[in-house]
Amino acid sequence: MNRKKVMTTLATAATFGMLLAGCANTAAPEGGSSSAAGGGSAINIPALTSIDTPKDAVLPAGDGKAKCADTTTLAYVGAQTGPNAQLGINIFNGVQLAINEHNAANPDCQVQFKKFDTEGDPNKATGPVTQATKEEGIIGVVGLPFSGESKATGNIFEQVKLVHVTPAATNPGLTTNGWTTFFRGLGNDAVQGPAAATFMTEKLMAKKVYIVQDDSEYGIGLGATTAEGLGDALAGTDKVTQGQKDFSATISKIMSSKADAVFYSGYYAEGAPFDQQLVNKGYTGTFIGPDGLKDDQFIKQAGDASKNAYFTCPCIPGELLPTFAKDYKALAGIDPGTYSIEGYDAATVLLSGIDAGNQDRASLLEWVKTYDKDGLSKHYKWNDKGELQSPTVYGYKVENGKILPIGAIG
Repeated sequence: MNRKKVMTTLATAATFGMLLAGCANTAAPEGGSSSAAGGGSAINIPALTSIDTPKDAVLPAGDGKAKCADTTTLAYVGAQTGPNAQLGINIFNGVQLAINEHNAANPDCQVQFKKFDTEGDPNKATGPVTQATKEEGIIGVVGLPFSGESKATGNIFEQVKLVHVTPAATNPGLTTNGWTTFFRGLGNDAVQGPAAATFMTEKLMAKKVYIVQDDSEYGIGLGATTAEGLGDALAGTDKVTQGQKDFSATISKIMSSKADAVFYSGYYAEGAPFDQQLVNKGYTGTFIGPDGLKDDQFIKQAGDASKNAYFTCPCIPGELLPTFAKDYKALAGIDPGTYSIEGYDAATVLLSGIDAGNQDRASLLEWVKTYDKDGLSKHYKWNDKGELQSPTVYGYKVENGKILPIGAIG
């Protein structure tokens, strides 16, 4: 293929493949590893230690010759506070790093950066988005992180033709609304769901998977695509709500199902206490969550119970990109997190458009529509609906209190 992709190193990939082959041939009790309490998995998938990046990846600094008006502004619109704020903060820090690098290299084009807090709440997002769209200097936006708030505000961006690139919102329906200004910087749940299902049944060797989804646009959509991918391995489903504290009723259903794996489709604010309560009730199976759970906050809130957790995410491990990881930590004081590199790349797409002379909303929108270049995390080329071509899904695991990448899973 002509399109370059971020790929795992051959050595690590070979090790990963041999290990999985060995696991597949390991004798297991008939009917799988489930027990009355769920049954744990003894599979140990090694952590990924490096990834290759495209040699021609576009970087924010450009050639250093850019010129633009001092009113030229990019914005981040999304969660900075709220129960799942860290997922938004990861993005914001990535955007800030990209703009800092651009401005340090381009003295005649000092792009301004403004941020608007939505708290990740669809009911609160319309105000900040409206405010951003009314500021004429803002010609491009990175955000919004969550599917619910993206659905609630897409029409506002569309009315003023303001381009916005989300590094995180994955509900497939977002690109079916006829919007021409919405672009997704990662794979959607129609990609992640089937990959997660295959990961659980073929890599983690789960025989029976129980799906629990929250009531968000994200949780509902991903729960459905994952359930469809599981087929006969689906042991049951249940629904919870955002803000829920007690999961005992759902846990009782899971224990009765004798599922050896649980997939939670939602965010870490509820996923962490749910996993903790599940383990405290005696569940010994595997707990799997998507990108909405893949954050250090999950480990902090779930405590020792997080040892049973794996994650799926259409995002690459930015912490394995040495220069990016070093510069990000110098800025933020922490290692890159989920969506950090996607936020950085999304900002780079917009910055490169500005450097090429696209310095109003209409021309920057056209720039993104026809964009076809490598970023640090992946190749960026969108179809006419705003979906990326050939996105990759990665797997992650909790080990020694850290979230570690284990390679591409789909």
